[in-house]
Amino acid sequence: MSAAETDIVADMAVGNASQKGISVSRRIWRVAFASYEFRIGLVLFIVLVAAALLYPMLSGVDPTKMNVGARLRVPWLLGENWSWASPLGTDQIGRDMLVRSLVGLRYSLLIGFSTVVLMLAVGCTIGMLAGYYGGKIDLILMRITDAQLSIPMIILAITVLGVSRPTIPAIILVLGLSSWPVYARVTRSVIMTERKQEYVRAAQVSGASNLRIIALLLAPLILPPIIFISVLDVARMMIFESILGFLGLGVQPPTPTFGNIIADGRKYLLNAWWIATMPGLFLFLTLTSVNLMGASLERARNRIYGGA
Repeated sequence: MSAAETDIVADMAVGNASQKGISVSRRIWRVAFASYEFRIGLVLFIVLVAAALLYPMLSGVDPTKMNVGARLRVPWLLGENWSWASPLGTDQIGRDMLVRSLVGLRYSLLIGFSTVVLMLAVGCTIGMLAGYYGGKIDLILMRITDAQLSIPMIILAITVLGVSRPTIPAIILVLGLSSWPVYARVTRSVIMTERKQEYVRAAQVSGASNLRIIALLLAPLILPPIIFISVLDVARMMIFESILGFLGLGVQPPTPTFGNIIADGRKYLLNAWWIATMPGLFLFLTLTSVNLMGASLERARNRIYGGA
């Protein structure tokens, strides 16, 4: 058999086998989408994202511009000094709370999703290499993973960001590089099980390279267990981003984030409760939507694997 024919056979073997993971992932999404919880979470999430992207731009309101004459206006219809121009009121220096909360949601989503992408890239790569090659490579990579697991993420983030300027890339790097071990362990367990299967041996015999087998055959198989973990981790990273912002280690003012808005508002809880409450409400709604989708995906996965 010529080299070209060997490549064709290898591609066919890898292509046919890789459909297994993709097919299961599609079934999980279909079963999850059939549930009301997933649909409610998805609709709520889309509405929040659309509002965060469009409203600050369409309103033309600068979230950092001070207007002392409009300070401490109450939300709509909740007092005498409310204004149609500020539906959720204004803060202690007259900045619009709706716009500031939605801009804070932008940054929270950006950091949350970017962090999870970084966690997936690092953790899944390490897990696939450790699971496929085994031996000393597995031993070294898993000891690195264990060492990383022994360091509390929030302690590492506070330490690193406390001695450096907490920019958005820095926050993403710190949170992502301290949270990948879970993905490495899940990926490794899947790959170690699947690498012994006949279709993997068939691909090897057909002449497929290790890189091709890992990237095209085994990588799709990690999607089912990773899907709901990554969705829920978006919510978890948004919480950690807000914690860092509250401690003064997140994105720095005057850029509005959930954490620094709530930190500013805690001084006015008695006479201007909406300053801290409104960003907290948006964070609650976003986390609820993400958790509804993540829980539906987890139940769909359990249902499919339980019925397999």
